[in-house]
Amino acid sequence: MSKQPLIVVRPYTPTDMAILEQTYDVYRLWEATDKVSFLRKFGPGVRALATDGEHGADAATMDLLPDLELVASFGVGLDAIDLSHARRRNIRVTHTPDVLTEDVADMAFGLLLACARRIPQCDSYVRQGRWLEGGPGLTTRVWGKRLGILGLGRVGRAVATRAEAFKLEIAYHDRCRFDDVHYRYFDDVAALALEVDFLVICASADTDTRGLIGSHVLDALGHDGMLINVARGAIVDEPVLLRYLREHLIAGAALDVFHNEPNIAREFGELDNVILQPHQSSATKETRASMGALVRDNLSAYFAGRPLLTEFLGPVR
Repeated sequence: MSKQPLIVVRPYTPTDMAILEQTYDVYRLWEATDKVSFLRKFGPGVRALATDGEHGADAATMDLLPDLELVASFGVGLDAIDLSHARRRNIRVTHTPDVLTEDVADMAFGLLLACARRIPQCDSYVRQGRWLEGGPGLTTRVWGKRLGILGLGRVGRAVATRAEAFKLEIAYHDRCRFDDVHYRYFDDVAALALEVDFLVICASADTDTRGLIGSHVLDALGHDGMLINVARGAIVDEPVLLRYLREHLIAGAALDVFHNEPNIAREFGELDNVILQPHQSSATKETRASMGALVRDNLSAYFAGRPLLTEFLGPVR
C-alpha cells in the first residue's frame, strides 16, 4: 500500500521526522533551493501540509498545492497561516493548543522573576568578579505587587494561577469580560497598564493586537513598570519599546518573542534592562514531544476520515 504524500515546511525533531517518514511519503520543503518550483513539481496530489507556528502557510504556498485539504501546524499560534485564504479554499487547519500551556506559563513567570530580581544581570556580576566591589544594588519585589495580563486565554489563566501563589493582585484585558474569574477587568490595555507593576502579554497575534503595545501603553506602564512577552513579537511596537528601554522610560522587559526571529534588532543585546530568550517558552522535551504527537494524531485522523482532534474553528481576524 502506497504512503500518502506529505509536504513538511520545516524540520521537526529527529524523532518526529523519523515517525512521519515511516508513515508518509515526506517531501522536505526546507531543503528546496527553489520552493516555488518544488511545490509545482510535487504539489499536485498532496492533501496535507505540515508546518509550524513560525513559518505557517501563506496564500501563495496554498495555491501551489491545488489538492490541499489540511494544514497541520506544530504550535498554538496561527498568525503565520493565512486563515482567511484557507477558509475560502475549504482547507482545514489544526494546531497544538493545551499541551504547551503550562510550560509557556512557567516561562512567563520565570521571566517576570528574572526581570524584577535582575537574576541574569546579577549572575554576570558574580561571574565577572565584581562582587568584590560591593553589591549590585537593590532589585524589585514580586510578591504582593500588581500583575496585568493581556489575553486571559489558556496561558493567561495559567500565569494567573502562578501569580496567586505569589499573592499578586491580578487584573486583565481581553476582548470581553469573563464571568468565571474574580480578577479585575479593564476594557482598555492602557488603562490596565496604568494600574499594574508588571504587564504580561499572553494574547494571540491578529489584526486586533498587532502593534497594540506602543507608546500609549508604555507611558501608562511607567518608569517602574516591566513588560513580559511570551506571545508574539508582532503585538509590540518594537522600535518604540527599544526607545523606552534605552531611555529608561520603563524599568525593564523580558522577551521570548520578537519581530523577524531569529534576526532580531541588535540593540536588544546592547541593553542591560532587557532579558532575552530565543522563543523557548514551549521548548521542553516533554512539551515538544506532545506537540509532535498531536500533529501526527491530527494527520492520522484526517487521512482515516475521523474527526480532527484540535481543528481551529474560531473567528478569523
